[in-house]
Amino acid sequence: MYDLIIIGGGPAGLTAALYAGRSRLNTLVLEKMAVGGRILMSETIENYPGFPQSISTVELMGRMEEQVRKLGVKIESAEVLELDCLKKEVKTTNGKFDTRAIIVASGARARKLNVPGEEKFTGRGVSYCATCDAPFFKDKKVVVVGGGNAVAEEAIYLSRFAQTVSIIHRRQDLRADSILQERLLANHKINFILSSVVTEIKGAQKVQAVVIKDLLNLTERDFICDGVFIYIGYDPDTGFLKNKLNFDEKGFILTDDKMFTSTSGIFACGDCRQKSLYQVINACGDGAVAADSAYKFISSQER
Repeated sequence: MYDLIIIGGGPAGLTAALYAGRSRLNTLVLEKMAVGGRILMSETIENYPGFPQSISTVELMGRMEEQVRKLGVKIESAEVLELDCLKKEVKTTNGKFDTRAIIVASGARARKLNVPGEEKFTGRGVSYCATCDAPFFKDKKVVVVGGGNAVAEEAIYLSRFAQTVSIIHRRQDLRADSILQERLLANHKINFILSSVVTEIKGAQKVQAVVIKDLLNLTERDFICDGVFIYIGYDPDTGFLKNKLNFDEKGFILTDDKMFTSTSGIFACGDCRQKSLYQVINACGDGAVAADSAYKFISSQER
């Protein structure tokens, strides 16, 4: 019997584990992939306080993991399949675990375009992670789909390898931070195809072109490229909950400001919950609040 099980080992989950460990809760962190979570798909973090020269995501997550393990928190590689909210039982690929409280910090996964060719060419030219796959596109022509910060950061990273990087965005203006847009404009390898969407990904054995639709005149054209990197947002990774909590229309978990969900003893933090900003800094804040709330909940059950 654990005091607390944390589902997810990203920034939110690791921060929750840090605070839980300092409160001497017998805590287990379950992470189905690499400790650090989705943030590892980015190369560096430039807007985390205290690091004016930026810090690599691998280093920051490594420091967090080391800090948590020093407190005696157990981290196990396992995928959560289902929760029994009443019994506080967590069913995983490594068996079942009982606990007194649960923090869901399962994060989010990359959203797909859902256009013809996307599934077929995933891993053969279609990617959702420039940090993972950029070296495969040295001196190649690639397109990046989306308009937010992730697009800007990944396009800049891709430009180290690719011959050209074309950003395709459905609006006339990007949504990335101004400082990132300035860097994009200053990079001679990066160009923009705005007010446009990708309607199909084409090729034989690998990606050879995308079909681009101009939203202003509604015409379509083939655009030759060797790779497609997609950054159009994220969907919450909450399928294992199977409607056992209250969600918004997009599937994000609804919580109050203390990270309480609709079910007693279950808390949520990080990118899996509904909020206005999805950044490492507030994921960590969520995790701290969730752990504090879980500690107070567990303590109240002991009285």
